[in-house]
Amino acid sequence: MNASIYELARRAEQHAGQRDWEAARTLYLEILRRQPDHAASLVQLSYIESLQGHYRDAREYALRAARGRPTELPVLAELAKRLRTFNEAEVLLDCLRGLGSLDRIPIPLLLAFAAQLSYLNRQEDALRLLDEAKRADPDYPPTLMARSQILTYLGRFQAAEQDLQYCLRRAPEIAQAWWLVSRLRKQSREANHVDRLRRLLAAPGRRPEEVALLAYALHKELDDIGDVAGAGEALTLACRAKRSTLKYQSEESQRLVDALIELPVEAGAQPVATIAGDSPRVPIFIVGMHRSGTTLLEQLLDGHGDIHGVGELYDFTSQMRWATDYHCRGVIDETLVRKAAAGVDYAAAGQGYLQKMEWRLGKERFFTDKLPSNFLNIGFICQALPQAKILHMVRDPIETCFSNLRELFSDANPYSYDQQELAFYYRQYERLMAHWRAACPGRILDVDYGRLTRDTEAVLREVAGFCGFAFEPGMLALQERTRGVATASAVQVRDRVVALERPKWAPYEDYLQPLIRGLKAGSP
Repeated sequence: MNASIYELARRAEQHAGQRDWEAARTLYLEILRRQPDHAASLVQLSYIESLQGHYRDAREYALRAARGRPTELPVLAELAKRLRTFNEAEVLLDCLRGLGSLDRIPIPLLLAFAAQLSYLNRQEDALRLLDEAKRADPDYPPTLMARSQILTYLGRFQAAEQDLQYCLRRAPEIAQAWWLVSRLRKQSREANHVDRLRRLLAAPGRRPEEVALLAYALHKELDDIGDVAGAGEALTLACRAKRSTLKYQSEESQRLVDALIELPVEAGAQPVATIAGDSPRVPIFIVGMHRSGTTLLEQLLDGHGDIHGVGELYDFTSQMRWATDYHCRGVIDETLVRKAAAGVDYAAAGQGYLQKMEWRLGKERFFTDKLPSNFLNIGFICQALPQAKILHMVRDPIETCFSNLRELFSDANPYSYDQQELAFYYRQYERLMAHWRAACPGRILDVDYGRLTRDTEAVLREVAGFCGFAFEPGMLALQERTRGVATASAVQVRDRVVALERPKWAPYEDYLQPLIRGLKAGSP
């Protein structure tokens, strides 16, 4: 980089830090005028366009950066994030291949690419990179934590725990490692980390993010050993710490649902993507509240010879972002809905979705897309993919919400850390699902979680009839699955189907009164 470009980049970064996007953009464009393949500027312009909602320009800048084959480590790490954001998995994999043999790639870059591959549910590919990172430096805590997470997704719990225990011996102050290790098995009164977690929480100067990790771990372990009162106190601490890091107002969810209910829903175009024999691909969207049993249903369906489970993906959201040329926050937001209502090409969105999905698929006719929050996208899905089947998981409201409350998500579910906010969100979800059933008759099958756990075969036969495939006994062989499961249910879903006689929330009934009252407030 010559001196003038260095100075331009420095000034651009300064303006970006002050959120003066126009000034930053002008300077980055001047750099590109002088050096059109300047990858760092292209990546920064991609971020700026995203922050201003311009999806297509943001995506194009990222693709331009990838075409230039950058070699600078920080640029490549940021580019990997950008490509995953736009679901450009094939381009991301091509960038990785362009780096040569894995033993030549620096550890931080191996970790960066592994993280993005995991987000794309390519767990075996991610593990391959992390194995190399561990070979290069077996003592590096970030590698050990990342590798243990991938091993957990793949059901290799013993190996995951070995990595975490070694990590904690090397760096016992890392809060995330304690959270991860608490989740791998049920703790006992004789073997747990409760005292250590309490000491760590008592240490001064903990950031809210660390408090949340440690307190969620403490809640999990106290619950495991039957200390309901202590577990409730830990959960309160965990939720309060996490909530303090988030910007969220319940009115945002209400306005989003209002906008979706106002959205016109019309018949979509004809199926567009085919495989051999002119038989169209049939997406099966599994939707519902998080923690409602969507992972269990997908694992069961994946046992069918003509169904490919692809996991939780943002592919459909990517197509709606492209269709509206708007980079929404999360799965969807009110602005995207307003832009869609003004008119989009739903057939093109459906075609783009299927084309971008094709590289993941084999010969199977059906595939599952199990992003629970796609319940927000049902109106779009019905218009873009007329052949799609929508399975809506329904679970006891208190059980569903309690399971949300005690789960440390990313920043994607900001409503889930306060009992009253969670109850309000659940009521908005119920209101929207009632609307979709009326607006899209015959397109949605409610699948009751309780029935699925008690009478699994009967429910799967109903699902098969609705979707248009024959029931196969292999669907019941849950413990034979080896595919990666990158969800909060990664541990539980490896076991057999279990029907609980007593709901998990029952011992916490007093603690959950704000939630229970909030749910009742929306009852007829």
